Amino acid sequence: MHEEPGTAVFPPPRGAVYIVFQEAAGYRPPTWPPVDGEQRAMMHLDFQVADLDAAVAEAVGLGAVLAPDQPQDNVRVLFDPAGHPFCLCRDDG
Repeated sequence: MHEEPGTAVFPPPRGAVYIVFQEAAGYRPPTWPPVDGEQRAMMHLDFQVADLDAAVAEAVGLGAVLAPDQPQDNVRVLFDPAGHPFCLCRDDG
């Protein structure tokens, strides 16, 4: 992992793709579901999980918040502590 003030870079095990996070001055959390004229999501990550309830409980324990709008039975939309939405998706095989 590479770090400098306001930036963190996480290289993958095989070195093919990097995820870079940078601090944004004047940050406004996105609205979800999207609302015209409001800040839209700047990124979105989906994570496949074997046990959806256990994964949600773990994410909430780490500071995530369950979104009030849940459009699918096999997916849970959550917000990270900065307000970015992400999804935990049950891996049905």
